[in-house]
Amino acid sequence: MSRIGIRPVSLPQGVKVSVTPTQVTVEGPKGKLQQSYNPLVEIAVKDGLVHVSRKNDSKPAKAFHGLYRKLVSNMVVGVTEGFKKTLVINGVGYRAEVQGKLLVMSLGYSTDFAVAIPEGLTVAIEANNQKVVISGNDRWLVGKFASEVRGLRLPEPYKGKGIRYDDETIRKKVGKTGVK
Repeated sequence: MSRIGIRPVSLPQGVKVSVTPTQVTVEGPKGKLQQSYNPLVEIAVKDGLVHVSRKNDSKPAKAFHGLYRKLVSNMVVGVTEGFKKTLVINGVGYRAEVQGKLLVMSLGYSTDFAVAIPEGLTVAIEANNQKVVISGNDRWLVGKFASEVRGLRLPEPYKGKGIRYDDETIRKKVGKTGVK
C-alpha cells in the first residue's frame, strides 16, 4: 500500500476540483491548473477531500497511485500559496535584471544572456541584482525554469562563482599549491 497515495488531499476554502475520466482541474485564488492522469488510478472528490485510489495491484498502478496524489497535492498548494525558488548570483560583475518579459544576465562572458520568462511565472530581482526570485503556481514550471537559469553558469568549486540555489552549499576544492 502506498504511504503517500492513501492519504487524502484536503481542499482549503475557495479551491474547486473537477475530475473527468482523463483530467483533473484545480481552480483557486492564484489561478487554474490541469493535469491528465493514467486510467490505472481513480480520483474522486468527497466532503472537501480528494481521494486517489488504484484500480488494481499491478506494479505500474502502485507507482501511479502515489505520483498522482502528490501531483494533485502540489496543484492545490500552487493555486492557494504558490511556489518560489531563489537563485543567488556570485561573482565579480555578475548581475541580473528583468526587462519586460526577458531576464537579462551578465555572467562574465563577452555577451549577456537574455532568457524569456515563461507564461505564468514572475521573476523578481533582489539584493543589489544578486538574487533572482522565481515564483508561480506550477511547481514543475518553477523548478524547470530555475534549473535552466542555473545551467547558464553552474557554480564552480574553486571560488564559488556562478549561479546556485539559495539553500545549496558548494563544496569548495583546494586550489593548486606551490610544489618545490
